[in-house]
Formats: sequence, structure tokens, C-alpha cells
Amino acid sequence: MPNRLIHATSPYLLQHAHNPVDWYEWSTEALQKAKAEDKPILVSIGYSSCHWCHVMEHESFENAAIADLMNEHFVCIKVDREERPDIDQVYMEAVQAMQQNGGWPLNVFLTPDQKPFYGGTYFPPQNWSQLLKQIDHTFKVKRKEIDESANDLAQHLQTSDLKRFAQSNDATFKQEQLDTMYQILLKRYDTVWGGIEKAPKFVMPSIWLFLLRYYASTQNKQALEMVTHTLRQLTFGGIYDQLGGGFARYSVDGEWFAPHFEKMLYDNAQLLSLYAEAYSITKDPIFKETVYETVRWLAREMTHPAGGFYSALDADSEGVEGKFYTWTETELRAVLGNDTEKLMQFYQATAEGNWEHGRNILRRDPQTTIAESDEIKKLKAKLLVARNKRIRPGLDDKILTGWNAMTIQGLVDCYKAFNDEHFLQLALGAISFLEADVIDDKVHRAWKGKRSATEGFLEDYAFLIQAYTSLYQVTFNEGWLYKAKTWCEYVLQHFMDSEEGFFFYSSNTAETLIARKKEIFDNVIPGSNAVMARNLYHLGILLDREDWKVQARTMTTKLLHLITAEPVYTCHWAVLLSELIHEPAEVVISGSEALTLRTELHQHYLPFAITAGSTGESTLPLLENRLPKSGTLIYVCRNKTCQLPVNEVATALNQIRNFKS
Repeated sequence: MPNRLIHATSPYLLQHAHNPVDWYEWSTEALQKAKAEDKPILVSIGYSSCHWCHVMEHESFENAAIADLMNEHFVCIKVDREERPDIDQVYMEAVQAMQQNGGWPLNVFLTPDQKPFYGGTYFPPQNWSQLLKQIDHTFKVKRKEIDESANDLAQHLQTSDLKRFAQSNDATFKQEQLDTMYQILLKRYDTVWGGIEKAPKFVMPSIWLFLLRYYASTQNKQALEMVTHTLRQLTFGGIYDQLGGGFARYSVDGEWFAPHFEKMLYDNAQLLSLYAEAYSITKDPIFKETVYETVRWLAREMTHPAGGFYSALDADSEGVEGKFYTWTETELRAVLGNDTEKLMQFYQATAEGNWEHGRNILRRDPQTTIAESDEIKKLKAKLLVARNKRIRPGLDDKILTGWNAMTIQGLVDCYKAFNDEHFLQLALGAISFLEADVIDDKVHRAWKGKRSATEGFLEDYAFLIQAYTSLYQVTFNEGWLYKAKTWCEYVLQHFMDSEEGFFFYSSNTAETLIARKKEIFDNVIPGSNAVMARNLYHLGILLDREDWKVQARTMTTKLLHLITAEPVYTCHWAVLLSELIHEPAEVVISGSEALTLRTELHQHYLPFAITAGSTGESTLPLLENRLPKSGTLIYVCRNKTCQLPVNEVATALNQIRNFKS
């Protein structure tokens, strides 16, 4: 018999709908039941492509005896962290405050008023049973101590990170701050394999986007080499799907060899931007091929017929991690026959298997500079056809606003670098989907058959505003810019903490949890306050809103000591800091050929330029009275000081690169 989760929209919750556990979604009903029966709450948090979440479900939540213990002594709530990152954020911080390692599945025990008192991640079934009995016993006999400890922890969670970290100094922004961050990243850089030195290894795209900007401002060749070496190692590694394109979430080793095989939309979205930017500097064909293969994967496997992008692909198929993506020698021979050796040599596969259970993860020789031959490409295509007949990994087909907006940004960056209309059309398809199905008088978090009741979080609004701002700069359609402005005003009204000058993660109309958090630090996804601060700065320039630019500067100032000391987790702030130091040029292209000249301009790497333009009259502050009687002019200004208008991109590029206001 299915449990209550059968009515959920989340694929992760639906995976648990036939457990014997009496699961609830996070709801008033569940929370009131805990209070009425004075029972502890067990909140179990995960996501659909999480390998260890599946393992724990199979071992414990499908076990009738364990389910009986859970049902008898607890009110059990299942949460999809991707649908409800606000809940995940609060209880992840709680577990880390208990000196436990964070991660998923996250299992947290709460008092009936939602205050956490114990938690951890994956538990083997025997340990889990034991823990359930122990928690039940302790809750009954040491209730006073549990309540006291839970109250202390709740108080810790309610203390704003900014109280711990922000400083209200009148710091000035200067190049030396970027130099300091570069030196810290250089020390932590893995000179052999690229990336930041440690295992497991996450890509952390914001780090490399910052280093590209550092290179642009200093011409420091080593900074560029750190990025290009990392990107080549990623493309050659097992973390990259050599047959189908797209990147897995992370590598369990330090060599990008053996991934945890789930593929997340948010990683690939950011990596599109990163490879496109690196290509515009280097013109390296490997970077171009990586972008094109990854976009083909997105279009083939991750796109809803109406244009939105799905969230993730599981690591597992047929209950085995990586089975879909890996090959035994026998399987390779069955598809390739006499050509097997050539492919095995190119992708470092062996007869006994280069991974576990006799299987091979395809990877390229990291030392080689040899491009894929036409013959290798044909063999790859054959293997891809054969692989597509396998039982596929589970697809998390919910559509998340923030992750889609990040992907739109990635596709816009590809469109700028490669001038391929296909990238822009995919981006426009996704924004149309969001506007038709996820956005009404507010932005909703998710869609799966219907939009979620949950309002979007700061992440969703911030990335959506960024996507609209970027779409304007490549189309000159002012409708996108006014939508960015509308949602920016909405965020200022509904998310702003006027006391601290930063944004809460959830809206002031959202359900009240035991703590209302602010996301300050980057993780693999950039911190939403940093993204929002950049939005304020860029829109401040495009719409001539000095107050928004001041707010972006103030936010950055308060965290400056942290940004310069801990760049690995503040790199999106570092990107903004680079822009504040090397003030962006306002590049206005006005006249009949505005879109043609924009195309030519954007194929160059211009991280410190914001583009506006029109083929006709416009009331935008940057465009007023700038339409020539005939032809097209490019105006390059900085901080309201302008160079003489020019009509050639090459001349404008010189002005952008050499002009200081």
C-alpha cells in the first residue's frame, strides 16, 4: 500500500511512496501531530539522484521491522532538499553545529516544536535500529536535558551569520585584494590534475570564473594556465561523459577519474559559462567540443518538450552505481568488434577493467594533446547508440526555477562565444517555459506537472534576474530588462533585511521555520546574496540606479575581509569585487546594425563590460539621444564619462581595454 508521499510532486518523495514507513511531507498536519502526541520528529532529507539516499531507503526504510520502530515512536517527515532548500539549510547547519559531517541523506531528530537535538547522515540498518530505540528512550527519560540542548541549538541557528562574520568598515577596493586571493588559490591548486587539491573533488566553477577575470585584469599567464589546465583535465577525466557529454557532480579521487555518476543541471549550467569564457580567450577547440557535446546532452536527455530543463540524472541504474556509463571489455567488443583495441587504447580501458567489478570508466590520457580522430568519433557514436539501449538511470524530471535560470545564463554565454543561434533558442525556450508554467504574481520554486505551492527562494529570484539581464544584453529586447527590474524590486521588498543590509533566503510571506537564514557563502552553487549583489550592480549601471550600485558595494565591503581570506567559498563575491575594482565599461551600440556589431563584440572576452543597444529610439538612460541619423555608433563610457563614439568593433575594443574614467 502506498503511503502519503504518493501525492507528492517530488520524484525523490515519490521514490519513498511505497515504503512501509508512515511518511509525511513537511506540512502543518505532520507538525501538529507531533505536538498533539508529544512525539519527536524525524526529518529525513535527500534528493532523487543521491546514491546513499537510495541505499538507506533500501536497507532501512523498506525494512518492515525498522519501519515499525519509526512509525511507533516518531512522526516521520521526508524532505526533498531541492524542493525545500530552506529546511535543508537549517537542519544541515544544526548537524554541523553538533560536530557531525554534513551530507545526504541527512537524518535529524527534532522536538515537537521543530528544534533539532540529534542528527547524522547515512546509518547502516543495525545502527539505525539501535539509534531509533536509544533516541526514543532518551526522549522519554531525559526530556528536560533534550529540551535545554535543543533550545541552545535553536538559538545558535537563529543567530545571523552576518553577526558572526560581517564587519562594517569603510574599506576601499583595490587590486592588491585580488592579488591576495590569487595567491591563496595558487597555494591550494593541484598543479598535476588541476582543481583545488583534495579528494573528493568538486569543480567549484566560480573559482575559475574569478581566475579568468584576474587574468583579464593582470595578464598573469599562470592564472590562465590554472583554469585551462583544470578544464582540459576535466574534459579528459571520467567525471566527463566521454560518449554523451555532460559532467558528473564530483570525482571521488583527486584525478577527476571516478565520478559519483549523478549528473546535476546546476553543475553543467555553470560549466557551460566557464568553458565558453575560456574559449573566448584561448580559442581552444577542446573547449568548444566540450560545450557542444554538453549542450547536445542537455537537449537530448534533459529538456522537457515545452522547453524547461530537468534537474538531474541518477548515479545508479538497475541498482548499480555507474552501470549505465561503464563498460567491460566484452561489452565493448560486442559493439566495436575489430576496432575495440583502438578505442580501449584512446580511452585507457583495460581487459581487467580500470575501475571496480571488471568495468571501465572511459577517460582520455591526461598527458596527450592528440585530438579525437574521425575514426574515434565514429566508434564513440556507435557506443552511444548501444548505450542508449541500456536501462537508463532515473531522471529527476522536476523543473527548478533557479537551476533553469542558471542554464539560461550558461547558454547565453555560449551564444556570445560561438554566435550559434541554437544556444539562444534553447535559452529562450527555457525562459518561455518558466514564464508560462512557474511564474505568476511571484516566482515558484518548482514544476512537475504543475507548479509547486512553495514560493521560490532567493536563489530562484537572483538567478532569474541574472538570466533576464543577460538575455537583454544579447538581444537588446528591453522587455527582458524591465522584467529583471520588476523582480529586483520584488526581492528588495520581500527578502531584504534592512537592519543588516543583506537578503534572507526565504520571502517574508514564506512559512516560518525555526530560523530564517541568509546564504552568504558559495558552495558548488554560488551564494544567492553574492548573485543578488551582482544583479544590483549590473542593473544599477543599465538602469542608472545609483542606490542599487551603492547597496552592492556596501554588501561587498561588509564581507571584504572574508572574501580576501577564504576565496574558495567566496569566489562569486570575488567576481563582483573584480568588477567593482575594474569598473565595467558601459558599451552602447545604437543604430541599424546594432545586433550585428553586438555579435562581433561579444565573441571577445570582455568581463568588465556591460552592453546595451537598440536599432531605434529608446528611453533607457544609457540609450537616450544616442540614435544616429544613419549607420551605427558604438559608445564606450565608464562611470558616466565617455569616449568619442566609433563605428568599428576593433576601435571600440581598444577603448574598452584602455579607457579609465
